Amino acid sequence: MKGFEDLDKSKLSFNHIKVWYTSGMGFFTDAYDLLIISAILDIFTAYNLKGFTLNAVTEGLLTSSALISAVIGQLFFGFLGDRIGRKKVYGSEAAILTAGALLSAFSPNIWWLIGFRTLLGFGIGGDYPISATIMSEYANVKDRGKLIALVFANQGFGSLVAVAVGALSAFSLPPDIAWRVMALIGAIPAASVIYLRRKVPETPRYAALEGNKIEVEKARKFIATNGNKNETDVKLGKVGLRDFLSKYGLLLLGTAGTWFILDIAFYGTGIYQGVIISSILGKPTAVGNLILDSGIPYAVGFIGYFTAVALMDSLGRRLIQIQGFIGMGVLYFLIALVMVTSGTNITGFLIPAYGAFGLFALSYLFIDFGPNTTTFIIPAEVYPTSKRTTGHGISAAAGKTGAAITTYLFPLLKSDIGIKGIMEMLAAVSVIGAILTIFTIKEPKLKSLEDVSEDKIYMEETQ
Repeated sequence: MKGFEDLDKSKLSFNHIKVWYTSGMGFFTDAYDLLIISAILDIFTAYNLKGFTLNAVTEGLLTSSALISAVIGQLFFGFLGDRIGRKKVYGSEAAILTAGALLSAFSPNIWWLIGFRTLLGFGIGGDYPISATIMSEYANVKDRGKLIALVFANQGFGSLVAVAVGALSAFSLPPDIAWRVMALIGAIPAASVIYLRRKVPETPRYAALEGNKIEVEKARKFIATNGNKNETDVKLGKVGLRDFLSKYGLLLLGTAGTWFILDIAFYGTGIYQGVIISSILGKPTAVGNLILDSGIPYAVGFIGYFTAVALMDSLGRRLIQIQGFIGMGVLYFLIALVMVTSGTNITGFLIPAYGAFGLFALSYLFIDFGPNTTTFIIPAEVYPTSKRTTGHGISAAAGKTGAAITTYLFPLLKSDIGIKGIMEMLAAVSVIGAILTIFTIKEPKLKSLEDVSEDKIYMEETQ
């Protein structure tokens, strides 16, 4: 076998699925956290609990603190994954986000909650570059797109579980207990994979980068049944930071910029979904009903995740990302178009309100069968092994920066330009996302990681 041909041509195996599950639970928690903080925010708004009173400052920090710390986690773990290896840090980020979720549930007041959510966000951020890269470096060529997409599609499961837990807690428990149960459940999926992550072998690509022949063979045998039949020792060349920025700078602008644009829409409409839906359908009679209404777009998005999984290796990442951004832009524009406003207030719609809500829910199909999935996949494929987690971490950090900015500013934007103005803004940035994809992103489907990233491969015949 030459290079990593045995891994690239290997059949889908149980260990591929094991790596998928081990990698995916962090993203289950990420999506669960996104929706559950929206439900917690609804409870704090409705009941004005002692110690958890919201004002402009605390509301902004509550919604953005985990996102801000996620940026730090993505950059830190991205650098660390390339510096000391994927395996050495794998599991620590899951332990951090488990602790953050667990401690959030026992917060004595809103400031402690903000602090523990900051810890949670750091762990979630660290999960992005490491899990994506581990899956990409173990995957075969034929199934690599769908396997990385499946890791990310755990967000779909996390969203639906959050809706169920949020609604059941709101309907059946006192509000001061309900929000704590919601926060506590988020610790379980991440805790379930800490041990498994510590047992995953170092990826074959990183082991080859370090010239560790024993770890390369161990990784081969973990995935490929013929992994012990290689006829060459493989070593990958390292790329310095200056050369990385020079050669991959435009691509980095593309992967980081499109993720930044995507998360402006995804997190802005996600965390403040209750506000948006109440503006369209009116305020429901109970918080539980609002949580259920907020779950409908995520149920539509669930279909989008697995449509992306099914078509990722046939349509390709680039086409799926472009059509997703265009679909988002068209739907946001249509939602704004049918709104009737007085100043910044919505007074009605040119179509039935449920029709406008349907357009909003449909936008989640194009988000998830589009840039929400592809912006995660592409950076795990297009960068050289020596800078793969760094490139992914920078791209993901750009996304979470967009998310943090928009969620913190959302209350101000709502008062200044209203929901209609926000939808118009999101339509414009979605179009920019499509244009940026066209001019900066290359297609990695059905190519080896070494071909896509232009990694330097050195081969030495074994004796």
